[in-house]
Amino acid sequence: MSYAVFRTAGKQFRAEKGVTMKVPTLEGEPGSKVTFDDILLASDGQKVKAGTPTVKGARVTAQIVRHGKADKVIVYKFRRRENCRRKAGHRQPFTEIKITDVKA
Repeated sequence: MSYAVFRTAGKQFRAEKGVTMKVPTLEGEPGSKVTFDDILLASDGQKVKAGTPTVKGARVTAQIVRHGKADKVIVYKFRRRENCRRKAGHRQPFTEIKITDVKA
């Protein structure tokens, strides 16, 4: 089974063909194709190639499934004896992609 570790938006993800994953927001409409060229590690099932810092000629192709927001995270700040309370919520945007091809 071939796989690759790629970097996007400063985070690293492990990609295999046919897997659906959530990554930080990408430009593009649902149904459009996205190519990741910043491959840090690639394997064709037999050999593993580690990049210095990236693997030359390797790439991951994916299709955008949808854009969305993650579950809400509540942030609550409290300072004792100061009558100071602050409550805020945050929903991180993401893009869901389906890996269509991994070229090592």
